[in-house]
Amino acid sequence: MLLRLWPEETKVSFMKVRFIALIISVCALAASAAMLGTRGLNLGIDFAGGSVIEIEEPEGVSTDDVRAIIEPLGLGEIIINSARSTGADAVNLEVIRFKTQEPREGEDVEAAQQNANNRVRAALEEAYPDVVIRSSAAVGPKVSGELFRAGVTALGVALLLMMIYISIRFQWQYALGAVAALFHDVILTMGMFALTGFEFNLATIAALLTIVGYSMNDTVIVFDRVREEARKYKKLELSKVVDLAINATMSRTLLTSGTTLLALISIFVFGGPVLRGMSFGLIFGVVVGTYSSVFVASAVVLLLGIDRGDKPKREVEGFSGV
Repeated sequence: MLLRLWPEETKVSFMKVRFIALIISVCALAASAAMLGTRGLNLGIDFAGGSVIEIEEPEGVSTDDVRAIIEPLGLGEIIINSARSTGADAVNLEVIRFKTQEPREGEDVEAAQQNANNRVRAALEEAYPDVVIRSSAAVGPKVSGELFRAGVTALGVALLLMMIYISIRFQWQYALGAVAALFHDVILTMGMFALTGFEFNLATIAALLTIVGYSMNDTVIVFDRVREEARKYKKLELSKVVDLAINATMSRTLLTSGTTLLALISIFVFGGPVLRGMSFGLIFGVVVGTYSSVFVASAVVLLLGIDRGDKPKREVEGFSGV
């Protein structure tokens, strides 16, 4: 079968290289922490505050022309990206972004940002009387701070609920392994955002939550097979039981990850700059999540051990029988 990426029966000893994988993961986590501490995240308007104005590109006008109109307004760093709308009547767009403005005398922060928006709109309408302004939004630092806290809280609650779920469905050792893998995936993905400079916004938080769900799904499938094999082969070493489970589920894992990556790569290539950061995070997260299900979650379970139901029965004095 052409779609089979993994033979039906294999005996790859994944757990023999778990310590090498551990070293790689620790180094990657340290590098991610260093990137987050030194370069930090390129926070988008949602989290850093600022404005985003989207206009339909006037005929014969380029990004440089639009920038030449706005730069004299003294708004600081201006980011202008070209994009294209969707649908049958798709048009070229210019997405203008600039950070939070310092309030002038007699202004508060929100008023200063709204006034900056109005100045940009007025300059564009003066230079291009027929310009179509599709949207104009300003986010103050107070609102952006609340959004950031809400996003981080959503991630934390998701991890906690999944840990509780795994503890109930399996055992606490499985829960710790799953949460370790999820932390691994989230930290590495955030570190990659710090390295590449892709914008970190609400869409990125949605991507991280999707990664958490995808990685957990993959991990649960492996854990379910580990539990099944552990009950079947009670005298077999736990490392070999884990290897059996991973080998049995690897074909499914590769097929699922492969088809998901095909869709995400298409979005990354053809989705335009608006979706590029989110799709990049999902692509990286799917790859890391597949890795962590095998070499992080399973390795933690092997380290902690599990109850395989093979404890000797306790004898009761004065009682005999079945």
